[in-house]
Order: sequence, then structure tokens, then C-alpha cells
Amino acid sequence: MDGSLIVSNILNPPVLFFFLGMTAVLVKSDLEIPAPIPKLFSLYLLLAIGFKGGVELVKSGVTQEVLLTLLAAMLMACIVPLYTFFILKIKLDTYDAAAIAATYGSISAVTFITASAFLTELNIDFDGYMVAALALMESPAIIVGLILVNLFTVDEKREFAWSEVLQEAFLNSSVFLLVGSLLIGMLTGEHGWQVLEPFTQGMFYGVLTFFLLDMGLVAARRLKDLQKTGVFLISFAILIPILNAGIGLLIARFINMPQGDALLFSVLCASASYIAVPAAMRLTVPEANPSLYVSTALAVTFPFNIIVGIPLYLYGINLLWR
Repeated sequence: MDGSLIVSNILNPPVLFFFLGMTAVLVKSDLEIPAPIPKLFSLYLLLAIGFKGGVELVKSGVTQEVLLTLLAAMLMACIVPLYTFFILKIKLDTYDAAAIAATYGSISAVTFITASAFLTELNIDFDGYMVAALALMESPAIIVGLILVNLFTVDEKREFAWSEVLQEAFLNSSVFLLVGSLLIGMLTGEHGWQVLEPFTQGMFYGVLTFFLLDMGLVAARRLKDLQKTGVFLISFAILIPILNAGIGLLIARFINMPQGDALLFSVLCASASYIAVPAAMRLTVPEANPSLYVSTALAVTFPFNIIVGIPLYLYGINLLWR
């Protein structure tokens, strides 16, 4: 792999600020970011990428290429938790295996946004409708994870409140805002884009940078939890994203996605949720240990993807698309 891609990715200001956040914790700095600010910034990022995706979707139209991409996204969101569950069952009980499988079947919007910034830096085009793929991939894994718990446990007293599960899966704040912004972008089109461009485009990288600074702080604080996960889960958190990205790239090549879209699709397949799925699992599978599914996704997979994974997947694309 071309090492310059990794260097170029690491030298992006948002990624460097992620390291700065991690360093602050490791050297015991008193750097703190008030809790409401990261929440506000995460909502801004979802609004901005959802709105831009809706505008771009109107431009491209709902073509066969778009439909195939969205179908592939939903397929991966359903099958990733299935095979990862059986891998995890080698070492873990059903509750932990299902919760981690659901985490890795879902996606990380911040990893997707970082990959978008990486493509922009390299002047590689990508289509805005990939945001629709992002929205479609966030929820199915939660449902699959809960079905796996139901199928592989014998606790007759266990009863899911499916209405709460479905509400958490499809109406949680991330999905609701992302889909809502996408629809508003589609309704207002180019006129809406021109009106909101200073807000949704001009501030985007600054907010992303500050958000990744906070993610660095949070990820470093989770490092100590890795002592509980052991070598098996740490290896899983690095190898499964590579496997998922590889399968995603083969699908992307088969349906002939453009290279920029293929990278975003592979990043979606390789990423893991550390917001929506953990919230749902805490509600519906309290037997699962949160320190396992949160720390692996946030302290291992997330930094791996933004530092090494994104350039690695682009390297794979350059090989497959020759």
C-alpha cells in the first residue's frame, strides 16, 4: 500500500485533532469539552450531510445505479451481524455476541464524514446519495441483533417491548435528523443549498475538527476498558472491519460503483456504531456488557478506520478498479 495515503490522511486537521484529544487524556491534561457541545456538533454534522445528500439525490435522480447501491447497503446491514455473531459465539455468550454483532452491523456517521473529507482532499468525486445508504444502514442491525438473542436464548421470561425496539431503531435522534434533513434537501434542491451553504458547507470542517477532538478524548478514556476485552475482541475489532470492507468492495465492484462511492460504501461496511446501537442494546439487552461493545467500537475500530482503514480500502479500490 502507498504509505503516502496514510500520511496524507493522518495530516488532515480533523484527524490530527483526534490525536490531540487522545494525547490530552494520556498526559492527564485537564482539557474538557462541556457535554452539550459534542451533542450539538454531532447533530450539526448529521444535518449538514443529510441536507447535502438530499440535494445531491435530486441532482442524480433515482436511477438503477442508486437503487442497486441502496439495496446493497441494506443487504450488508442485515448479513454482517449474522456472520459476526457466529464468530463471536466462539468466545462469548449469546447476549454479548448479539450486542457486538449488532454494533458492527450498524455504521459510524463520523467515520463516513471523515472518509468524505479524505476523498475531497484527494479530489475524488463521490455521489451525495451515499448519505441515503448511510441512513438505511443504521437501524437493521439492531433488529437482527434482537432476533438473534430471541433465537439463541432459552429465557422464557424474556419479553421484548417491540414497539420500544422499533422506536429506538428507526426514530432515534440520529436516524430521525439524518432522514429528515435528507428529505428537506430533496424538497428544496439547489435553491435550498444556496440559502444554507454558508452554514452547511462553510462551517463543516471546523465543526468536524472540533468533534473529532472530543472523540479523541472519549476514545482515550475507553482504552482502559480494553483490558477487559482481551486479545480475541481486540483482534476482532481490527480484522472484522477489514473483512467487511473487503466484502463491500467486491459488491461495489460487481455493481460497478464509481471509486469514490465504493470507498464510502466500504467504510460504511467496515465501521461500527458507538451511539445508536449501544443505546438500543442497553435498553433491550441489559445482560450484555456495554464495556465490550462500546470500547471495541470506539477505542479500536474507530481509530483504526480513520487512521489506517480508509487509506487501506482506497488502496484495495485502486487494485480492483484497474
